[in-house]
Formats: sequence, C-alpha cells, structure tokens
Amino acid sequence: MENVRGANLTRRSFSGIAVGLAATGVLAERAAAGADQGTKAKTTNKTNGALIANRRIDAGDLDVGYAELGPGDGSPILLFHGWPYDINSFTEVAPLLASQGHRVIVPHLRGYGSTRFLSEDTMRNGQQSALAVDAIKLMDALKIEKATVAGFDWGARTADIVAALWPERCKGLVSVSGYLIGNQAAGRKPLPPSSELQWWYQFYFATDRGRDGYRKYTNDFAKLIWQLASPHWEFDDTTFERSAAAFSNPDHVAIVVHNYRWRLGLESGEKRFDEYETRLASAPEIHVPAITMEGDANGAPHPDPILYAGKFKARYEHRLISGGIGHNLPQEAPIAFAKAVKDVDSWA
Repeated sequence: MENVRGANLTRRSFSGIAVGLAATGVLAERAAAGADQGTKAKTTNKTNGALIANRRIDAGDLDVGYAELGPGDGSPILLFHGWPYDINSFTEVAPLLASQGHRVIVPHLRGYGSTRFLSEDTMRNGQQSALAVDAIKLMDALKIEKATVAGFDWGARTADIVAALWPERCKGLVSVSGYLIGNQAAGRKPLPPSSELQWWYQFYFATDRGRDGYRKYTNDFAKLIWQLASPHWEFDDTTFERSAAAFSNPDHVAIVVHNYRWRLGLESGEKRFDEYETRLASAPEIHVPAITMEGDANGAPHPDPILYAGKFKARYEHRLISGGIGHNLPQEAPIAFAKAVKDVDSWA
C-alpha cells in the first residue's frame, strides 16, 4: 500500500505551527536547561492538538498507520509509544524534532489505532520480539537504513531490542526506564510481595475474567493506569480521549492480553521469533549511543538505573527528570525528551 502524502499531521492552526517553529531556538534553550539529571521539567497537562496517523504502508505482518513530520531527507527518528497510550504521547515531541530538521516517524503499534494485520490468519501476538520485528519491517518499507529510535514502556522495550539485535540499523537510542529487555524464564520467577503488587494488572490479564474485564472496561482501565503510573500528571478528558480512540482497534485486547500472558510463560509466541528470543534471553549488551531517562514520580514498575547501566557499552547517559514526572515522560516532559533524542542523534 502506498503512503498517503500531503495532509497536515496535527490539528494546530497554521499560525500555531508557525509560532512553534519560530520558537524552536527558545525551546531548545529550555530543553538544555531542563533535561540534565536532577533538573526540573514542567509537566504538560494539556495539548493543543492531536498527532494524526494519516499515512499507511504495508510492512511485514501489518498495514501500519503512522504520522510523519519533517523533511524527507532529514535524519530519521522513530518514536514508539507504550501501553495504554498511543502516538499522541509524542504530540509535542514530534513537531519539535521535525522543526529541527528531522524526519520523524510515529507509528501505531500492532493492536493500536489505524494499524491493522494484513491477514486474518496471523497470530495476534504481543511478544517483545514481534514488536521489534515490526519496527525493522517498517524501516524497510520506508527505505530507512538507519534511524535513532526512542520510546517508553512497550516502545522503550521495542527500541532497546532494535538497538541490541540490529545495531547496524540504529544510530542512537533513547529509552525511558532504561534496559527493558526480558525473557520468559525470568518472568516465571516470583518476586517479593511488594514488587508483585505493582504488577497486579499482569496477573489480572492472566485470567479470563481479566481479559473480559479489559474488553468491557478498556477506557476505564487505561485511565486508571494513567493515574497510577503518573500520579502528578493532571491530564484532562480531551487529552485522554484523544489517545483512548486508539484502543478501539479490533486486535487491541488480544495483543495486550497476549503480551502479558507471554511474559509469564502462560502463552506461547511464534516459532519464527524463537531465534530472537533466544538471543534476548541472554540479556545482550547495547553497543550504540544511548540515553536512558526516568521521571522522578514514575508510579509504574521500573528498574533501578544502577542495575542496567552496564548494559550500555557506547556513549551513555542517564537523565533523571524531576518535577513530578511520571511514566509517560514524552507527554509529561516533552522538551526534556526531545532534547535527549536530539542529543543522542548528534552523538553518532
């Protein structure tokens, strides 16, 4: 399927975009002041418009819906969202990077938004390597040989895997919550009760009741996760509903439930991904320039940076973003996130 070209990718007015482009220098200065470890970053409560996935392309198993901003010959950047979020986590990040000359690609992951499976016969698989292969297939379809990859939650894990398994395709990496590559063997091991409590939804999804409950109360469930994961983020209904529209994807529930059941070893993946999972089970090192980030008020389960810093073997920094920043760091602290992406892209 050919790409759809020419439409505006946000609902900002022309004058609003012009003001934003003119302010790029100011925003960059603010980002430089707000992205270093221990500094404060203003929480974004509202956004003025939406990031619209008005382009589509066949890539691997999927007809991918994505937004593209910036010049076609700019240094490519791929931004990956997490669960339960969508491409609007990058509503402010993507235009800022595009205004600085980057070609910015923001796809809906499988099971979200306008992305669809090409075949009804393809397994609705949420395992980690499947999402990473989706990213590589998207790069192939868009004829992008090498890109800086960045994300949070599922998107951070996807970006981590791309960097670890396909370093030749990865110019640089920005990963919120750091090194998130996992394996089923580790997922089967019990954790201390306080840690298990943080993963309550994972166990909920392990049951048929949880699957059916998520299907029935998808938006209520997602809003609760937003509130728990980002306790100081005062998002409004418009901001939430803009992202919640992506959960109406017909494969959303199946992908989410399989993702968490696969982690616990309760469901199998696909044999075609076994080679990748075997390599990931060894917790491979990452040999591309990388910045890991964390919000100081992340209410979602996340590892201590001390535990994963040694996995990054090229130029590396960890940045703690303070000011009540939660799990959805790109949307809560867009200037700090965009600054990290810009920085790591310039290191290569």
